[in-house]
Amino acid sequence: MTGPDADSDFMSLALALGRRGLGNTWPNPAVGAVVVGREGCAPVILGRGWTQPGGRPHAETEALRRAGAAARGATMYVTLEPCSHHGRTPPCADAIIAAEITRVVSAMDDPNPEVAGAGHARLRAAGIAVEVGLGADEARRAHAGHIRRVTDGRPHVTLKLALSADGKAGLVGRRPAVITGEAVRARVHRMRAMNDAILIGIGTALADDPQLTCRLPGMERFSPVRVVLDAHLRLRPGSQLVTTARATRVWVVAAPDASPEAAQALQNLGVEVLHVPAQDGRLDLAAVLALLAGRGITRLMVEGGPTVAAALVAADLVDEAILFHSGKTIGPGGIDALEGLPLETLARRLTSRGRAPIGDDSVEFFARA
Repeated sequence: MTGPDADSDFMSLALALGRRGLGNTWPNPAVGAVVVGREGCAPVILGRGWTQPGGRPHAETEALRRAGAAARGATMYVTLEPCSHHGRTPPCADAIIAAEITRVVSAMDDPNPEVAGAGHARLRAAGIAVEVGLGADEARRAHAGHIRRVTDGRPHVTLKLALSADGKAGLVGRRPAVITGEAVRARVHRMRAMNDAILIGIGTALADDPQLTCRLPGMERFSPVRVVLDAHLRLRPGSQLVTTARATRVWVVAAPDASPEAAQALQNLGVEVLHVPAQDGRLDLAAVLALLAGRGITRLMVEGGPTVAAALVAADLVDEAILFHSGKTIGPGGIDALEGLPLETLARRLTSRGRAPIGDDSVEFFARA
């Protein structure tokens, strides 16, 4: 196998490898890389790599390490432009040059101002053939969190909603309801593992007392940071979020005038209390997202609360929405999914990407055009 088809297949492999790191590499992007050489007329994979937990080592150096001396004269396929600046580790572009790679196929330029084409330029200056753009659409989706953080100063926001057949998200009196089945719950746990953080409002925290961890077998360690919007610090010390804060991080975002005593009580139990401006008791959501981005969060999943969901939609701060539809009905007294907003508002803000069955339920995807 040679030519464009081979390039496409190896880039697809690099993209699949990169997805292994989603939710675990922040603040760095989850990159995948493959080093390919030849045996006679046939291509052979010499090394594979993906960004490791915490963002280091990078995918390129992992793939080169595994390829070893065989990387000389080979091609590297990588899902994002190799870095050209010194951070906690030397530039990946320099490692590629030192390994005597002769060709690099890169999915896209890195919009990070510290790179922004300089990595590709450094490779070309060293005599390496560089081709950019193969797999770019999928790479942009995979690196959406990184792109959003470095260009807009906030995480990529995915809103998850579970809806009854009559468009409700909860029972009368704001009581929680089991709307969807086991297949959806398993999908949601996988989504949690692929996001850096998960966000809810204090109303959901008090009503549901959720854990917000990834509880699929063997995947507990991939649980995201749990973020609670709690302007007045009403989160209960005995809640599941607080009692598990030392095992899985919990960040509570409060107003500047929230009780220092309540903040100290939560901090004593392992919760990190952060502050952003508030007006009329409501936190500034743009400031919340900027705060999270400043702490390295690139992919944020919003999983609770019609009030928070509606506020984010109204402020045009939702980049993707994933709606799980059930055949069950709740009735006219149930809670609307978006407080004070028709659900159709999502369709006006975002573009439908299709709908598919999932167990006895279905899932519908929306994203920015």
